[in-house]
Amino acid sequence: MVRRSDCGAVVVFLGTVRDLTGDQVTVALDYEAYGPMAEKKLLEIEADTRRRWPVGEMAVVHRLGHLEVGEISVAVAVSCAHRADAFEACHYAIDRTKELVPIWKKENWADGKTEWVHT
Repeated sequence: MVRRSDCGAVVVFLGTVRDLTGDQVTVALDYEAYGPMAEKKLLEIEADTRRRWPVGEMAVVHRLGHLEVGEISVAVAVSCAHRADAFEACHYAIDRTKELVPIWKKENWADGKTEWVHT
């Protein structure tokens, strides 16, 4: 829970498995990670975000394993006293998560082909 009585804004980002990747029809994604490094990077992103914005609470969660189209793969929630800070902090946290956290996904396409990519 990221809500706090001193925070008037809560921003939540939910990343979902979409059905198209470029011109490929996606049927599912498989996520894998090196757990200890991923957890370390997520903690670094939280600390960095807190240094940059007056964050009340925040949570970043990335699911692993097999996910079907429409399922949530990543969630970022941030509370701050004011909405501008909450939006900026949430945007920053998801962007840094995609850039830094060692999570890989396997795209599973309708034609039976697959491809591993860094998220």
